[in-house]
Amino acid sequence: MEDELVTKKPIFSIDKDLGERSWGKETLIHLAEGKWSMKKLFIKAGSRGGLQYHRIKDEAAYIIKGKLIVRYVLNGKLTEKILLEGDSIHFPPKCIHQEEAISDCLLIEVSTPHKNDRVRVEDKFNILDKEGLPSTELEDIEELKFTNI
Repeated sequence: MEDELVTKKPIFSIDKDLGERSWGKETLIHLAEGKWSMKKLFIKAGSRGGLQYHRIKDEAAYIIKGKLIVRYVLNGKLTEKILLEGDSIHFPPKCIHQEEAISDCLLIEVSTPHKNDRVRVEDKFNILDKEGLPSTELEDIEELKFTNI
């Protein structure tokens, strides 16, 4: 049993830039393939993502720095809450949400490793301004893996 305990080694930060983002910067800092990913998100003041939900992805975030508006659906209505440094949020699958930075924000996000799972829902709420990435189809959802980062 002792041999089993000493065979696993720690994995240190990956620090992999995940590409250009109009809203800021997304950096992968850890990955447990098939289980979860951890990212550092920098969101520029005034930037926001699309109003969306995820079919499979389950995500949570902790606000390290900044002031963030989170929009979500409560009793069929789009609702807002302001999050500050030290606050956290969990978006389970199918939870409609949008994040908008009031000031520059730094977040740590932990989620299942589904990198492109999004369904945009602005039309359901008569929102014309559709910033952010487009919807993806269920069969096109990809998982982050060491071979594709």
